[in-house]
Amino acid sequence: MKQLTVQQKKFVTEYIKTLNGELSAKNAGYKSKDLKETASRLLSEDLIIKEIKFQLKNQINSLRVNKGYVIQKLLQIAEFSLEEEDILDKEGCITGKKKLRDTSAGLKALESLCKYLGFNSNSDEEEYKSAKIITISNLDDSKI
Repeated sequence: MKQLTVQQKKFVTEYIKTLNGELSAKNAGYKSKDLKETASRLLSEDLIIKEIKFQLKNQINSLRVNKGYVIQKLLQIAEFSLEEEDILDKEGCITGKKKLRDTSAGLKALESLCKYLGFNSNSDEEEYKSAKIITISNLDDSKI
């Protein structure tokens, strides 16, 4: 079975750091005049793609963060950010009006949740799919 050369391994390591093929080829020691072409050729090789995926998976696994934790935190951010709070006047007195705490952060958290859970908004037609119901008490990786 064919294995990566030392230079190819260096390219993979650099590519994972930078996500820039041309710079990774340069840092790995490739001397081609067209480093962009070299990077393109390297990134089209199955062996290199497999190694990149393998190393990325190892990095993710080493973080030891489970899906449930990420979803729980995104839900907390969304809920907190989209809660109403009183609007105060210049003297700090309640005006009787309310506003959302941080709509930008709340919407960003909801957007991340939708992407993470696989909701797709690219379709031109509105297609309604049944939503996954998630509560903190029944949350585990197998249900996501």
